[in-house]
Amino acid sequence: MDMLLTAQTVSLLLPTLWLTTGVRDNILHPSVNEVFTAQVLTMERMKEDYPDEYARVAHRAIKSRAWQTRFFRLIVAAEVMTVAVMWVGVVLLALAATGYAFPSMARDVALIGALMFTGVWSMFTIVGNHFSYWFCHEGAQTTHFQLLLWGLGNMILLNL
Repeated sequence: MDMLLTAQTVSLLLPTLWLTTGVRDNILHPSVNEVFTAQVLTMERMKEDYPDEYARVAHRAIKSRAWQTRFFRLIVAAEVMTVAVMWVGVVLLALAATGYAFPSMARDVALIGALMFTGVWSMFTIVGNHFSYWFCHEGAQTTHFQLLLWGLGNMILLNL
């Protein structure tokens, strides 16, 4: 068994498990996260807590419930695609670590999954920035940034 491949497998498995639970909850209990997504899009917390700052950027708010729902579904679809690729990467890395798959192919697929993971959380920080979510959703912004770093860490490890 190749120790580097084993470490890469475990390293990718952990965020894959984490995102799998998020996808599960977004599918089975969409209202849990969808409500907060809508709050970011409407900028309602900012409007209440920082009315002067809100007035400057209020034109960015998405108030249409239909568009908020579509946006949330797009997020879930991106997460589903990402976690599927990540699972394929984890399986291929495990097979490569035991000699049953080509390491280069396993690392390439795993790297694509890690890139997708990093991309999801990068987009959350970029789109969140557009909606000024640092005013009232600081915890979300910090979490998204940390997840982005987790993805980048995996990308670096997969390139060793």
